[in-house]
Amino acid sequence: MTEQQIIEKLIKKAIRDKVGDKTQLKLLKYFISKKYQVPIITNASILQVYRQMLKAKKIKKSDRIEQALQIRSIRTLSGVAVVAVLTKPYPCPGRCAYCPTEAKMPKSYLSNEPAVMRAVLNHFDPYRQVKMRIKALQNNGHSTDKIELIVIGGTWSYLPTKYQTWFIKRCFDACNHSVSKTMAQAQIKNERAQHRIIGITLETRPDYINAEEIIKMRKYGCTRVEIGIQHLDDKVLELNKRGHGTKESVKATRLLKDAGFKICYHLMPNLPGSNTRKDFTMIKKVFADSRFRPDMLKIYPCLVTKNSLLYSWYKKGKHQPYSDKQLFNLLIKVKEQVIPYYVRINRLIRDIPKSSIVAGNKITNLRQLLHQQGVKCKCIRCREARNKQINPKDLKLFVDKYVASGGTEYFLSYEDKKRQTLYAFLRLRIPSFINEKGGFKIRPAGLRIPPSRDSQPIFPVLKNSAIIRELHTYGQLIPLQSKTTAVQHTGLGKQLMVEAEKLANQEKVKQIAVISGVGVRNYYRKLGYQLLDTYLVKKLT
Repeated sequence: MTEQQIIEKLIKKAIRDKVGDKTQLKLLKYFISKKYQVPIITNASILQVYRQMLKAKKIKKSDRIEQALQIRSIRTLSGVAVVAVLTKPYPCPGRCAYCPTEAKMPKSYLSNEPAVMRAVLNHFDPYRQVKMRIKALQNNGHSTDKIELIVIGGTWSYLPTKYQTWFIKRCFDACNHSVSKTMAQAQIKNERAQHRIIGITLETRPDYINAEEIIKMRKYGCTRVEIGIQHLDDKVLELNKRGHGTKESVKATRLLKDAGFKICYHLMPNLPGSNTRKDFTMIKKVFADSRFRPDMLKIYPCLVTKNSLLYSWYKKGKHQPYSDKQLFNLLIKVKEQVIPYYVRINRLIRDIPKSSIVAGNKITNLRQLLHQQGVKCKCIRCREARNKQINPKDLKLFVDKYVASGGTEYFLSYEDKKRQTLYAFLRLRIPSFINEKGGFKIRPAGLRIPPSRDSQPIFPVLKNSAIIRELHTYGQLIPLQSKTTAVQHTGLGKQLMVEAEKLANQEKVKQIAVISGVGVRNYYRKLGYQLLDTYLVKKLT
């Protein structure tokens, strides 16, 4: 009996026995291996034969089998398939002491990092990088209908505009399986493509954020910006030659939020000039001070790598990284005492291979170790539903209202009654330029919002408009045409949109706008929104 025939028998038995999870599949694989005296069959091989049998109509589609076959299912449990793409090596305006500089690599990136190796293999061509990543996800059993594109590599805003446009268009072309003449054509195609880009993330420095840069970002379809804040102590920033201070971070945060972007801060504990006490105070201030309050965090403890100024400081004894215990205790305090419900901690470490780290944290599974010790916080990632089935009786709508960057933020969420499982959420903002009409306004907790020099929106279409900055339902990524009881496609998103429109009416704004990803525009059109100057807009009555 051939390997193909053995795998076909395994698949038929799995469908007949209603195998529905990885443990059951593993036991079945052991049984087949022993029965036919063959090595344990890989999930990738089973998935390949399964797709062949589907195409030949030998079997019917089985969502249970497909889920059990997924390799590293965590990659799509947040509802989207993440595709990271690296830009070409290009000079960086920064001279940061901690940043490694490797020949023929984008600034701060090392040649042995996974995403970098993929980029090098494809000669930094974004089209080929996207194609390779989508194929890898599909081969591992993941749905790739909804793509979240993350552009990494140096400072995005420092790259030439012509290269930026070419780069993003190539990404759209890869998802569309066709090459368009213009960016606009590529985006229109993507609205109905097999792989729809539902969000684009760009990384940059706060001192490079201005009105012109924000307009370009929206033209590309960007919905989220990651900015390297690093620290809120200007003396620490100056010592590490960061090149900007807190003032620039405050302004960038406000401009981006008022344009509707989601904001992720990169924070770097353990910088020279800081200590665990200063770092804890700094992260606490990020949420206590209304000038900041980002939507997401990436906490990257400072590491000593070769080809950096910090490496020479370390060799001279001028810098000593935290011990594992010091770092661990700091993160425990942050997670237990600081993090609010509306924030998502995306990363706790930078994915740098151990071989490249001279000194500093080398524990790659810090989050997992924290969870094993029972340390969980209120952050979105710790509470997201992932592959849990939805129980309507357990759902409750929560509305958290807070001041941020001169505006009023509403975090609407459907969760269980104890707020331990998050099923869906929406971010609604009343921008600072609306709050400031008529001078100071009193907002929650008696906070006075100071007037800003930038009291007009960058985009005229946002005048007198509330902005939906994010709408997200959690759970296993469900293909767009699938009918299932999983969290996605259960109507929670539409219910949150209705609640957001009610709140916007209460705030007496004339319309509501959504900073929509290109691939999800049609979802909002069905809800009565129309595309105006890159935003989906609806008049309120």
